[in-house]
Amino acid sequence: MGSAGIHVVCVALGVLGLIGVIVCLAVPLWKVSSYVGSNILTAQNQQEGLWMECVVQSTGQQQCKNYDSLLVLPTEIQASRAMTIISCMLGGLSLLILFCGADFTTCVQNEDVKPKISLAAGVGMLLAGLLVIIPVSWSANSTVRDFNNPLVAASMKREMGACIYIGWASGVLLLLAGGLLCCFSRSKSSGSGGTAKYYSNNASAPNTNYV
Repeated sequence: MGSAGIHVVCVALGVLGLIGVIVCLAVPLWKVSSYVGSNILTAQNQQEGLWMECVVQSTGQQQCKNYDSLLVLPTEIQASRAMTIISCMLGGLSLLILFCGADFTTCVQNEDVKPKISLAAGVGMLLAGLLVIIPVSWSANSTVRDFNNPLVAASMKREMGACIYIGWASGVLLLLAGGLLCCFSRSKSSGSGGTAKYYSNNASAPNTNYV
């Protein structure tokens, strides 16, 4: 596969990863109600996200409420917000940079500069992937810890929502795209510093007297 094909694959992976990050940022499905113990049958399903928490009735009616204040939120939610937003912005910026330096576009004509631009996009995607994997892993760890904590009431126990798995998948896609760009973003010019010398057939040979 040529470099243009690699760039097309990386763009596709980056777009899918960015869409997943946006879903994690917007959808309140980081934590959902856990049906354990006496909480097996319930008429309400609690859903928590980065910006709001929702209650879904058994009839299908849903009511959501935004968090009141940023200052009273747990550190986990505040840090997850920041890292997910930065991941989203960095992923989008990396895609724009990749479009400029990709071999299937003509935004940049210099063939020696294109690999450097692609490398910068690859590093950005790697950072974006890490910045979305960290908060979802943090949330998953706290959810599992509270679930196994006997001091937490059964009605307060939560399970990992769909956004956790989407975040992991999105992070892997961004890491894969960034890794491919970093591996294949090499200058097309020769890496050796030597210069080749070419001689014309008409070049006069040095005068030598033979006996």
